[in-house]
Amino acid sequence: MNDLIIFDGICNLCTFSVRFILQHEAAAILHFTPLQSAAGARLLQQHGFDPNDAKTFVLIQNGQAYTRSDAALRVAAYLRWPWRGLVLFKLIPRYLRDKAYDAIARNRYRWFGMKEVCMLPTPELRARFIEH
Repeated sequence: MNDLIIFDGICNLCTFSVRFILQHEAAAILHFTPLQSAAGARLLQQHGFDPNDAKTFVLIQNGQAYTRSDAALRVAAYLRWPWRGLVLFKLIPRYLRDKAYDAIARNRYRWFGMKEVCMLPTPELRARFIEH
């Protein structure tokens, strides 16, 4: 599956991000799966990631897996203006972008909280979510 985001379904920041993407996407292209789902775990393993070690979300695009700030900036390219302009952050060296990304990812539960169960898509969006 291409154009797929594997996200932490119990992380409040992550589910907010998914909702934000759904609201601001230029075209309904992206699909989503929580890493806690069977599909999420399987896809993480297929791309060489440990499903039990969720430190980042993963964007699968054209069969290639992207993580951290590279994934976030690639997702920005799917959004409408002005949000698409976030791709300009690519001008910042990756090690600096990833350092900031890692700090947020490491503290996401403490700063933003977490849910006991994964986000459930609305019936209208269910086709965009992969669970099995």
